[in-house]
Amino acid sequence: MNFDITILEKMLWSGVVGIGFAMLFNVPKRLLLSIFITALVAGLIKFGSLANGLGVISASLFAATFTGFVSIPISRYTHTSPFVISIPSVIGMIPGYFGYKTLLGILHIALQKNPGNESLILLSIIHNGLNMIFVLGSLSLGVSLPWLLFKDNVLKKIKIKESDDWV
Repeated sequence: MNFDITILEKMLWSGVVGIGFAMLFNVPKRLLLSIFITALVAGLIKFGSLANGLGVISASLFAATFTGFVSIPISRYTHTSPFVISIPSVIGMIPGYFGYKTLLGILHIALQKNPGNESLILLSIIHNGLNMIFVLGSLSLGVSLPWLLFKDNVLKKIKIKESDDWV
């Protein structure tokens, strides 16, 4: 039971982070609820997948792919670009931890006075750096996958009114 509450809490905070970044990017107020729900479900997919033993790269890819595909019907309904909905929803999944550990390892090697265990630190830098790069790549691939697959058929039907807000 405690495990499920942890996933629900992370899911809720994913939605809050999505709203925060949407406000930071000056997204129209009419889109905030859809961004919250999209980020909430993307958080559920990512953290639920992580809890079931899937890796962070695959879990991020699944969550970002969901966000990319769901943003198309929402963008049709709200007459806006799908990226206005999908980018704030997945930006909270950017791997800050791996970037922090990579830079911390680089600083540790640069400031080390007596060499000795540099190979272990270098392996840690490579591991964290590659994780960061692959998670970022999976996020960008997942968000842009609908554009790559359905470029001609679906996306040309989205009509954006002149009076709508452009972000």
